[in-house]
Amino acid sequence: MNDRVLSVSPSPAFWVALTLYLVATIGLLTGFLRARPELSRQARLVAVAAFVFHGVDIGWRGVLSVHPAASVREALGFLAWIIAGGYLATSIKRRIDLAGAVLVPMVGVVLGAARLSPTGAPQDDLTLLGRIHISLATVGVALFGLAAALAFIYLLEERNLKRKRFDAASWKAPVESLAGLDAMAQRLVMAGFPLFTAAMVLGMIWTSQRKLGMARPEYAAATITWLCYAGLLGGRLGLGWRGRRAAWVTVAGFVAALLVLTIYFVRRAVGA
Repeated sequence: MNDRVLSVSPSPAFWVALTLYLVATIGLLTGFLRARPELSRQARLVAVAAFVFHGVDIGWRGVLSVHPAASVREALGFLAWIIAGGYLATSIKRRIDLAGAVLVPMVGVVLGAARLSPTGAPQDDLTLLGRIHISLATVGVALFGLAAALAFIYLLEERNLKRKRFDAASWKAPVESLAGLDAMAQRLVMAGFPLFTAAMVLGMIWTSQRKLGMARPEYAAATITWLCYAGLLGGRLGLGWRGRRAAWVTVAGFVAALLVLTIYFVRRAVGA
């Protein structure tokens, strides 16, 4: 892969998607805080349009041979698209307005960083195995991100319930029950964990093929991520973990996953 391909300019669809994500963010936050469900519904429609243009941008870059598994930057753009799609699909049957107010702006920020950050040096040793590793890790982390958003909402709702803050914004409009949030987060983690595990194994094989050492901070953070979710699933299935404890571990695992992406992103951007 050469520098010309790596440095494809953002498409018009990207700018439209980024603008629509911003509009959707404002609408979702306002609709949630002011308990205006109709505004939240309209904001979700805007987010759907943003998701479509986001997909067009990914397809346009693919036509120019810049695929989602081509680099960390492209993987981040694809990650944001998966998270947006997962939220929108879930919101069809579930009332998770707060999740949208958290996830949609995050999607916009990640997409902006992926498209507007420095290109960095080309990665000449990106083999098919490396592309599969990146693809699996991207989907796994996206599922962890959705689970973490639901876990975060769970923690907020539980806190309000314990403090009997029935006048809080989260109580002005009906939301998903605590048990429902916990169950959805568990299903997402169970779906993402095998993918992330496979990505870890393939990543180790790919690293050994490139004759790189394992003493790198991103590898340590990835191991922490895996241990968090392995422990979470073990606790849920073996010890009956539910609720607050599971929610905190879900969020902690995603924070570690974000650290992995950040290290890779910065390393590639500066050409290290």
